[in-house]
Amino acid sequence: MAHAYLSERIVTPDGIVSGALLIQDGTIVDIRSVAELPADVERTDFGAMAILPGLVDAHVHINEPGRTEWEGFATATRAAAAGGFTTLIDMPLNCLPETTTVANLELKREAAVGKCLVDWAAWGGAVADNQAHILPLARAGVTGFKCFLIYPGCDGFTMIDREQLEAALPFIAESGLPLLVHAELAGPIDAATSALAGNDWREYATYLASRPDEAELSAIRMLIDFCRTYRFRLHIVHLATMLALPLLAEAKAEGLPITVETCPHYLYFAAEGIAVGSTLHKCAPPIRSEANREGLWQGLRDGVIDLIATDHSPCPPEMKGLEHGEFNKAWGGIASLSLALSVIWTEASRRGFGLSDVVRWMSARPAYLAGLQERVGSLAAGREASFVVFDVEAEFVPEAGDLHFRHKVSPYVGQALLGRVRATYLRGEAVFRDGEFAAVCGGRELTVKP
Repeated sequence: MAHAYLSERIVTPDGIVSGALLIQDGTIVDIRSVAELPADVERTDFGAMAILPGLVDAHVHINEPGRTEWEGFATATRAAAAGGFTTLIDMPLNCLPETTTVANLELKREAAVGKCLVDWAAWGGAVADNQAHILPLARAGVTGFKCFLIYPGCDGFTMIDREQLEAALPFIAESGLPLLVHAELAGPIDAATSALAGNDWREYATYLASRPDEAELSAIRMLIDFCRTYRFRLHIVHLATMLALPLLAEAKAEGLPITVETCPHYLYFAAEGIAVGSTLHKCAPPIRSEANREGLWQGLRDGVIDLIATDHSPCPPEMKGLEHGEFNKAWGGIASLSLALSVIWTEASRRGFGLSDVVRWMSARPAYLAGLQERVGSLAAGREASFVVFDVEAEFVPEAGDLHFRHKVSPYVGQALLGRVRATYLRGEAVFRDGEFAAVCGGRELTVKP
């Protein structure tokens, strides 16, 4: 039986239209005017609330198996559904074992069975000594690879040095899949930290000074050179410094296959507003200045930054060090899955961006990065009917109960936000609606075959 979902604002690849999303058997049949609907079709009218394609988060730490007490498939996908995400792409670290071999990938797949409200996919890991596992992981269906050029905070996922990276790059280039890089080098960080001996680590300024822009810049310069030599698909994750934008713009103009993401916390918060001891704001690279934040928004406007991903990186509350407030001892990660769309809409709308921009950054381009663009990321006839109902004008102040991920800890609690997810549908079935979640977990793993 077909069902029509009506809205004055349906965000399509060709623009925003008023009409109806016509769905049958979990698939979009058409987007048409209300006058063109069959008389007997069942209808749900969302009025002025917008219908967006399901969001795709290309940077999520689900942490299962092994660290489900940090976050797991059940809680992460529940939070995703509440936030309008219908696809999560899981990072290969913080779980135990890490997703660096096909055997470990299979353990992750087993852990996900029966727990997912929304779809998920896996990034594989590129670590110091797993070069021989790159192509098998690609054949097994990972969407790409993630590496760290600096210690990642967990011992099992080893950072990759220059020689090890060069050993892996021919295999990554052969796979055709992207390499996602945490682009910071240790040298500038070590030098800056040494100069801060005796400083108060409860002051955010101390932490910010310990991870200077140059750590990102030196890494990005090296990666651009490697991309030029090996012609692999390079993706810079969580860009925090606006100073890298000219380098990246030049590299893109040269035709190098480079994409860039930034995160809601870099686009919403600024160093000047972070209180003493507020370790809820700790992440790496760090949240920088107000001027830097505006530079990142300009990077989105100019197209140098391609997409926005949450880098949802939760941990048990005690690891955030809230009782002592020392940034050097606290876990670096910000949880935001349930609120990211509202956070971005709050800031984007006041800068003159529209819903089509937000959909491009948070759905279409993340889908393309992961090679899933034929399945997710847009509303069009023949696509799976995964979509979000977004109350564009709703104003609210989130409380802990609005978070839905495992630990109700986030710097966004108490912030005044604009726009609220009212419903999320996966293949035509509501997985979140009016504050309630589906009883059946219908999420699937999405894979890419090179």
